Amino acid sequence: MSTILISGANRGIGLELARQFAADGWTVLGTARDPCTASELASISGAEVFTLDVTQKSSIEALYVDLDGVPIDALIANAGIAVNLEAKPAEVTQEDFLKVVETNTFAPLALAAALKPNLLAGKLRIATAMSSLMSSIGANDWGTQYTYRASKTGLNAVWSALAREWKDDGIICTLLRPGLVATRMTNFNGIAVETSVAGMKKVVSGLTIADSGRIIGYDGTDVPW
Repeated sequence: MSTILISGANRGIGLELARQFAADGWTVLGTARDPCTASELASISGAEVFTLDVTQKSSIEALYVDLDGVPIDALIANAGIAVNLEAKPAEVTQEDFLKVVETNTFAPLALAAALKPNLLAGKLRIATAMSSLMSSIGANDWGTQYTYRASKTGLNAVWSALAREWKDDGIICTLLRPGLVATRMTNFNGIAVETSVAGMKKVVSGLTIADSGRIIGYDGTDVPW
């Protein structure tokens, strides 16, 4: 039986990831900033809820202590935010920009680094995080979404470096693109969350070390850098 840790697993994509991996027999370690809001996650057979605020160093350290010695086969750094997506350049604030980058770029790296011993103790050694088509510089032909784009492009760079540094450790570092998914973040526009997650679960289940450094969509296609 394999074990997966999913951050931000109390709603949206994270909750559906927990459901589908648990249904396939995985042990799911799901995190939420406030476990009191994670009743749906807690009700999933095979899932356990942990407290985690990915922007707080002390919270990541506490999770590491809670999971000391626990092998983790796969990590999905799913927790993320989007703030004021339609802001014009002059409307983008430093406060919003830094908040989004802290959550979407720095936090996945900090979480992966903290849980590296757990990944090394696991059999599959998979470390993934959530990228986006918005991260692609080559595919950006319509502008907008300045803070979100920057945070996900930064994540791409971080994970690319991580893939190269951890390859000798046998850790597979890839990024996932869920697509435009109908969740609260998108005002429920896009494809069904079940469809996106089923595709990503298939991708994660088939990863090998040769996939390190890739950005792979829920449909199995690569996202251009």
